[in-house]
Amino acid sequence: MGSQALTDRARRILTVLVREYIETGAAVSSQSLADQSGLGVSSATIRNALAQLEADGYLMQPHTSAGRVPTDKAYRVFVDLLIETGRRTKAPVALEHAFQEQAARSPLVRDLMATLAHEVTLATQHVGFTLSESQAPILQHIEFVPLGGSRVLVVVVARGGDVTQKVVDAGEPIRPSDLSQASNYLNGEFAGLPMPEVRAAVIARLLQEQTLYNELLNRALRLANSTLEGFPISREFHVEGAASLFTVTGVGDNPVSLTTLRSLVDMMEEKQRLLYLLTEYIEGPGLTVVIGAEHLTPDLRPFSLVASTSDDGGSLRTVGVIGPTRMHYSRALGVVDAAARTMTQALRNSQ
Repeated sequence: MGSQALTDRARRILTVLVREYIETGAAVSSQSLADQSGLGVSSATIRNALAQLEADGYLMQPHTSAGRVPTDKAYRVFVDLLIETGRRTKAPVALEHAFQEQAARSPLVRDLMATLAHEVTLATQHVGFTLSESQAPILQHIEFVPLGGSRVLVVVVARGGDVTQKVVDAGEPIRPSDLSQASNYLNGEFAGLPMPEVRAAVIARLLQEQTLYNELLNRALRLANSTLEGFPISREFHVEGAASLFTVTGVGDNPVSLTTLRSLVDMMEEKQRLLYLLTEYIEGPGLTVVIGAEHLTPDLRPFSLVASTSDDGGSLRTVGVIGPTRMHYSRALGVVDAAARTMTQALRNSQ
């Protein structure tokens, strides 16, 4: 039976059971459910419903005499209901304040993302991560700094505060005043455009008749072309909270193996493997929840991932947590959603 085929009674019983198990970590009895479900039915009726839910793969019974605990399939029903109804715990006000203070101190994306990963970890007691990726950074401004001789430092600032620096040999000495005039020209012509479009326009102008542009503007275009060639994808990834993993428990309160914990810690330290998995999961703006067996790699199957992604004009920015499948999903959803919204607003205000 799929989740869509569950009766209202079965869904309500399952929801109450998952919520109680998340809170207590103990197998839930039919008598406890009869007292809490609000259905006004006997514990015998509840037992029959639990038996059917177990047969359908939503529950398991650790011991014959024990109550039931939810499987990943039950957590999925529970989380989908939370998202559908919008029921989630309000994020701590301190989280928004801490991020807004950091945004006031430094609007650079890397600083904001690092702060948010830390604050999300504190708010949820899970591994917290932030990911910012832009396939097409927007040019905010470009600046030329003379280094002596024919060498010029080109500083390119993208919207959101990402900074790229590159030393270019202009082929001949250029006066600081000429470099300033060249940067003013480029900023006036191209600020606000995606980097690929800027480079395409620069190349197009270089290919036009040289008589259309004076020597100074040609220098500016050549410097810009050299700098924007192979312009890197802007990507910031921060993850922290490894200590929280060592308080994790699995289904039925069996501790997650040290081998599994080490594997995830290794992923956090290497970053590239974890980053690859995250980019596979996150397809676009909105909430992403991956629970237990839904993970692509066995190493993550004792865990759940909850993330919120926003699209900030070509940049995807994600805030998320990784924790046990017995996660307080309502709190996690509230925290990552509020954090993503706060981050987006802070970055917009910094532009």
